[in-house]
Amino acid sequence: MAHTRVNPDSFRDPLSLAEGRFWLATGAMVLGNLLLPLALHQIPDGGRMFQPIFFFTLVAGWRFGAQAGLLTALVSPLANHFLTGLPPFALVPDLVLQSALLGALASLAAVRHPRPTVALLALVVFLHQLLCLPAATITAGGKACLDLVRLHLPGIVLQVLGGCVVLRGLARYRRPSPNREG
Repeated sequence: MAHTRVNPDSFRDPLSLAEGRFWLATGAMVLGNLLLPLALHQIPDGGRMFQPIFFFTLVAGWRFGAQAGLLTALVSPLANHFLTGLPPFALVPDLVLQSALLGALASLAAVRHPRPTVALLALVVFLHQLLCLPAATITAGGKACLDLVRLHLPGIVLQVLGGCVVLRGLARYRRPSPNREG
């Protein structure tokens, strides 16, 4: 079986607010950020451990650009709260900011390096984790920070490996060229 090479540009498909595809893609990412948390919250402490609300924000930012990543980051925690009661409303603003940061980091990384690799996604996710460590945890000392990173490790692995798989899968679906004759 021959291995087909995927054009690095096919990993990114930045969309603008004026495109109908933007709203469909962003809606699909928000839906993913609704369904994945529902599934992973069935595991005890699954929400804190896997941080599933960030998964499709990472994908949206990388694949569809900063606007899609930021809108996914804004809508996902709000939709989850109003539809499921999780996260608690007091956590929504913090999750929106954290998620927006991840969407922006993913978009920035993808602009420079369109082909997602495990190393690049790991860099983005670890940078996000580092920037989002609560100040109280940092002031509490190294052990508290290490404990939080250990708790989030399954989510980090899910975001990095799962993100790579989803982004590579999405690369197979290319937008038809407007110049193409049918």
